[in-house]
Amino acid sequence: MSLTKRIVGLVVLALIPALAVQGYNVYALRAARAEAVRNEAMRGARAVAADLGQFGRGARQILGILAGISEIRGKDARACTAYLATVVGKVPGSFFFGVAEPDGRIRCNTMGSPVGAYTVADRSYFQEAMRTGGFAIGEVVSGRVTGRPTIQFAQAIADEDGDGRPDGIVITSIDLSYLAARQSDAGLPPDAALTVADRQGTILVRLPDHEAWAGRPLPPTVWKALTDHRGRVADLTGLRGNPRITAVAGGSPGDLDTMTVAVGLLPATAFADIDAATHRGIVLIGLGAILAIGAALLAGRAFIRRPVQRLLGAAGAWRAGELETRTGLSGHGEFGQLGEAFDAMAASLQRHQGELREEVARSRVLQERQTMMLHELNHRVRNTLTTVQSLARQARRDEDRGERLEGRILSLSKTHDLLSRDDWEGASLRTVLENELSPFRDQEAHRFGLEGTDIDLPPRYVLALGMTVHELTTNAAKYGALSNETGRIDVAWTVVVGESGARRLTLDWRESGGPPVRDPVRRGFGTRLITGGVGRELGGKVSLAFAPEGLRCSLDVPLDEPDRFTSFADAPEGRPVRRV
Repeated sequence: MSLTKRIVGLVVLALIPALAVQGYNVYALRAARAEAVRNEAMRGARAVAADLGQFGRGARQILGILAGISEIRGKDARACTAYLATVVGKVPGSFFFGVAEPDGRIRCNTMGSPVGAYTVADRSYFQEAMRTGGFAIGEVVSGRVTGRPTIQFAQAIADEDGDGRPDGIVITSIDLSYLAARQSDAGLPPDAALTVADRQGTILVRLPDHEAWAGRPLPPTVWKALTDHRGRVADLTGLRGNPRITAVAGGSPGDLDTMTVAVGLLPATAFADIDAATHRGIVLIGLGAILAIGAALLAGRAFIRRPVQRLLGAAGAWRAGELETRTGLSGHGEFGQLGEAFDAMAASLQRHQGELREEVARSRVLQERQTMMLHELNHRVRNTLTTVQSLARQARRDEDRGERLEGRILSLSKTHDLLSRDDWEGASLRTVLENELSPFRDQEAHRFGLEGTDIDLPPRYVLALGMTVHELTTNAAKYGALSNETGRIDVAWTVVVGESGARRLTLDWRESGGPPVRDPVRRGFGTRLITGGVGRELGGKVSLAFAPEGLRCSLDVPLDEPDRFTSFADAPEGRPVRRV
């Protein structure tokens, strides 16, 4: 009975780590998923706010243009109405344009209302535009003519009489359904709820069910919760009373992005797969526990002292290193099979003891290699710090030291990141070029040509050539082919093998289509950095030709030179800096 209890106790103890691991995994998964969902909600809210802000700025520009047109500024209502009619169908989202007098009476509009048919003097956008003489955004209201929930933009018409008061305003009404349709394609998750409210808490856009909610005020509790958590993500209650992970975003004053934007995601959907996996895990652990305890009870009934003692004796001998010891148990019974299994295990352990010793020896070799790699990394870090110190020292003498220093350090950082991807084993030449040209090439790839067979470069070649290409790119952006809209850069390279088997890399950087090039008055630090990096660090040659049609830089670099230098950025001419 005592043996059975021990076996059951061991089974229970064995299950505790499994339960702990399961609990920790569930906690870690839920925490990671919660963070991902919160970030996704905030990204969605900010994207909607940015889109609304862009829309508002576009409408503001259009109203500013209209406010300066003679047909709008004039007093001829018929000419004003006719001009506005040509505009309304061409501005997405706007279904109404109008012009109001300084006293608020309507002068003309796209609905054809007679002069003075109604007044907008009581509207907040009219009062603000007349007070500031600029642009104003109203609140969600029902249009006096259309009866539709809308929001108005207004732009004051500049004074021509010299009394300092605007000569009326230009108005446009925005279709809230258009804004809702615009945001339905924003890429939000299917279960997401989007709410956009004006500064008074009235709903502009609500997805889903926009038509049912547009123009309605938010419940006070919901509006307070959104304003209290503006710019943050929190667990809030939605309009339908269901809990949601809600991100609240808004923009800077003056445009439509001042509206409160809230994106809510359902926790049940976000954690559905994790909850299902947790349930399955608990069920499997429970079944495993039941099976393990049942097996332990059955095995406990069959245990007898002698086989156990023989097993313990054999185990003690194996623990002492006597792997040739055997239990002597055999037969078709449980202990016979167990004894044969243990004897086979001991034979296997004895057979693989040599392999284990070899594995230990290999581990030691790997440890030594790791130590060597750490030393190499330490050396690379010292080299990098020396280079940065050199750049900073030179930057104190440059006129544009802040911008150039930041760019050089950023280039060095990007090159280090490139090397770190492959454990500092190096990188290909094409990857180095694309890495440095990416700020321009991603947007205007047609302005670049890269031609040559790709080759792998050691780390110091990557650093030196990366800094060289950065300087050439920076110069092209400031003075050369990238400083206008028509310039082009072509880079061609080839590897030449000499009679002795030594390899050399020849690279030709050619600019065309840029401003006319003149010989520089003095040799700047960027030029010294190019020639110094290739010449002193790599033992190569650099040729710079300032042809009127575009700069040409030719590099001739040996590929089998030993790693000789600590830093190329600040080494004096003629004196290489020896590696520490």
